[in-house]
Amino acid sequence: MYIVESKGGAIALILVATLCGGSFGPAMLFMERKGRRPQHIYLDYSIANFFVAVLIAVTVGQIGESQPGMPNFFTQLGQFQDNWPSVLIAMAGGLALSLGNMICQYGWAFVGLSLANIIGCSMSVVLGTTVNYFLDGRINRAEILFPGVACFMVAIVLSAAVHSSNTKDKKEKLNIRGHFSTKGANTEIEISRNIDAEEAPRNTGDCDDHNGSNHAKPGTAEFLAEVEKRRSIKAAGSSTFTGLVIVLFSGFCFFIYSPALNLSANDQWHSLKKGVPHLVVYTAFFYFYLSGFLIAICVNIWLLYRPVAGVPSSTIGEYFRDWNGRHWGLLSGLLCGFANGFQFMGGQAAGFATADAVLASPLICTLWDIVLFGEYRRSSKKTYFLLGSMLCMFVIAIAVLLASAGHRKTA
Repeated sequence: MYIVESKGGAIALILVATLCGGSFGPAMLFMERKGRRPQHIYLDYSIANFFVAVLIAVTVGQIGESQPGMPNFFTQLGQFQDNWPSVLIAMAGGLALSLGNMICQYGWAFVGLSLANIIGCSMSVVLGTTVNYFLDGRINRAEILFPGVACFMVAIVLSAAVHSSNTKDKKEKLNIRGHFSTKGANTEIEISRNIDAEEAPRNTGDCDDHNGSNHAKPGTAEFLAEVEKRRSIKAAGSSTFTGLVIVLFSGFCFFIYSPALNLSANDQWHSLKKGVPHLVVYTAFFYFYLSGFLIAICVNIWLLYRPVAGVPSSTIGEYFRDWNGRHWGLLSGLLCGFANGFQFMGGQAAGFATADAVLASPLICTLWDIVLFGEYRRSSKKTYFLLGSMLCMFVIAIAVLLASAGHRKTA
């Protein structure tokens, strides 16, 4: 089987993973903002996600002869009775990631794509990277790794300032246009809550217009109002605190998944019997996504009939008939699958703490947020300054974290 051996190859995989990891969220959000139900999107995403895990396992996981200490995928698949402790750890990580992504899908509607991903990734960087550093036997250069983590924290603080400034800009735009109503001391958006039945768009996932509007220019109050009317998750007017709770819980899930995969592939807890080979990263990746796929299918089928956050109900039959925008959901699943696959392959070679550089994906998310959704257009100079500072800091954080790469002797 193919195993990454060079530090340069591992860093290249991590960079590709960062690009893919920052692009799958915008693809999902793109369709939700056009009215496609999040349950339909996530079912598409999950199918494509699991396909990638199978594809990687049966290709690069099967290349070459099976060796005693490094069996290929199919050989190790038949050894479940021996390596089941590692399998369960891998599956726990897959459950955590799948739940985190499902929850974060709703968090995007409450607090925005950029802030939701930044909060989630920040928890993974601070907690997950530290745990991975010690799990990997400190193979990463601590004098570089932890300053990189500090750079992430600075970027996170800047991102919070960007979100606050941009939210203020939006409120001023909407207030001028009369889209706000004052309730006591709080000013809340009154868009999605007050749509007449005839005015509300049908949730068909129609992709013919840009961001749900043929008329308003991105960044204007009219544009913001039309997006909120069309999107399937009705979060406008909801408490920001609710959104932050959702995002923090998803961030806790994201913190778990990388150390879990690390443990399952390297058995730092010595849960396997003596002589039983560790799970090869491809086998661990397969079990990781198998559990994520199963929980995603079960939860989202339940949500079809018991939706939340103002999402219209649906049925399994309606899901199979709904082809409008399905390619975006499948694309998001492929991107996320390859992002995690390359992250784990690079982490097995250079250390999972360094591989956590993929958590700089908010940098890519923010760029897509600007290009695809017109976010931050017509904002204040203060917002632009903070945005530029945040993006620069993320670039520095990625560079520093990659510079901390080590080399796993047993890779």
